[in-house]
Amino acid sequence: MTPAGGPTVVTVHRDGGGRDVARDLSPGTFLAPRPLTPSADGLHLALVGTTAGLLAGDDLRIRISVGPGARLHLREPAGLVAYDHRGGSSSWSAVVEIAEGGELTWDSKPFVVSTGADVTRDMDVTLAPGARMLWRDTLVLGRSGERGGRIRARTRAVHDGRELLVEDLDLTDPDLRELPGILGPHRVIGAVTALGADPGGPPHPSRMDLAGPGAQVRLLATGAPAVERELTAVWRSWREPGLHGGGPAGP
Repeated sequence: MTPAGGPTVVTVHRDGGGRDVARDLSPGTFLAPRPLTPSADGLHLALVGTTAGLLAGDDLRIRISVGPGARLHLREPAGLVAYDHRGGSSSWSAVVEIAEGGELTWDSKPFVVSTGADVTRDMDVTLAPGARMLWRDTLVLGRSGERGGRIRARTRAVHDGRELLVEDLDLTDPDLRELPGILGPHRVIGAVTALGADPGGPPHPSRMDLAGPGAQVRLLATGAPAVERELTAVWRSWREPGLHGGGPAGP
């Protein structure tokens, strides 16, 4: 068992010269932020795994703060696997705060819930007026040949003091989640979610507009490759027009 430790902390602000600068890049027990190649469109960081997990008793925590007008782009080079907890449980949580005019894109890799795992995952996002976030995430129930473990994934996003998206995805009972009209045979759940701005882009049959500025495309499949290809297309079509001016992407 890995003991619970400190959170991974990422704090970004815009300096007087208009540069997006990291004020705090503190590694946590499981993930460490690493700068990527400098770019004119904001600060690019990778969240790199530093220890195996999730195992029973693990508590992975992430804290992200984006200052006024700052731009942060996060990538996860590898996915996360929740292994057989052998009767125990684990948790994953992220708290995101984006100040006025700030921007965050978070391109995460698949979160795999192995048979025997029991995980709670919480994403809590607070956006000030003019703040925007684009998030890509994929849940995979089980490794190859597995039915998959238990996960409860909760998401709450507040924009300008009003709830924009509140979701409690309870996938803890395999018998219930595999019923027709819920997941059926599907074990891959992928989504691209835009918060704080209309992402634009071409029409999509699975698009759901949120209670305020934002939208989500969620896909179900029996295997990950097809979902990942379609999510990549949505991500690319939303990233430019949705987060850089609200109009069509340039050439």
